[in-house]
Order: sequence, then structure tokens, then C-alpha cells
Amino acid sequence: MARFLGILLCCLGALGLWGPLGPVSPAGAAMDYAKQVLIGADFHGADLRATTFSLTNLREADFRGANLEGASLFGAKLQDADFSGANLRGATLDSAVLEGTNLSDAVLEDAFAFNTHFSNVTISGADFTNVPLRADVLRDLCARASGSNPVTGRLTHDSLNCA
Repeated sequence: MARFLGILLCCLGALGLWGPLGPVSPAGAAMDYAKQVLIGADFHGADLRATTFSLTNLREADFRGANLEGASLFGAKLQDADFSGANLRGATLDSAVLEGTNLSDAVLEDAFAFNTHFSNVTISGADFTNVPLRADVLRDLCARASGSNPVTGRLTHDSLNCA
């Protein structure tokens, strides 16, 4: 029986109907991972548009190259997560904790992050166009700003409106 279940899950995975976290939703259907513990989860390259990760523990999660446009990461724990090359346009990051998080080459245009905690983040090539940030956070990010975003072509320093 266990062997049959393993074969079934393998076949469903090959058909794209089963992923590392369970059933895969139909194209265009937003997922809800709110209030879960997903430490080290692998979402790299995934289409996560409008997905809810509110109050979720995503420490060390891999979001490299993922599409998180319009996603809600409100209050999420994102310590040491990797968002390099991710699309976070219009995402909600308010009250999220980003410590040691990799945002290199990510596009955060129009994201909401006013009360987001940024500490020791990597932002080389990140695009923060139209992202509201507290003055103290902006000073810290401007001190780290370098590079240009490979998708938008904007300089990280300019997208933060650093003086």
C-alpha cells in the first residue's frame, strides 16, 4: 500500500498536480499559507501571485525567481529567506521581519513595507520604486544600496530616492 501511494504521488508530481507542500492549485488560483510554519520551504521559481503568507514562519525559505506579485506577507517571519530575483510588485510586507534576507535583484515596486523590519538584508540590484519606508529604515537601506535591477534597469540607490 505504501509503495502504491509513493508511485501515485510520484505520478501526480510528474503531471504537476502535487508539489513539495501538497496539492498544486489550478493556474490562477491563489493559495493560502497563512499562519503556518514553513521553515526552509522551497518556492523557487513558483507562481505565487496573490498568495497569502500572512503571519507565516518562512525562515530560510527559498523564493528565488518566484512571482509573488500582489502576495500578502503581512507579519511573516522571513529571516534568512532568499528572494533573489523575485517579483514582489504590489506585495504586502508590512510588519514582516526581514533579517539576513536576500533581496538582491528583486523587484519590490509598489510593495507596502512601511512597518517592515529590515536588518542585515542584501539589496544589491533590488528595485524599491514607490515603496513607502520609515525614515530610519530608509537611511539603513540607502547605506547598503548598490547595483541596478536586471529587470527594470533602475539603480537601487535611485529607486530608494537616496540623497
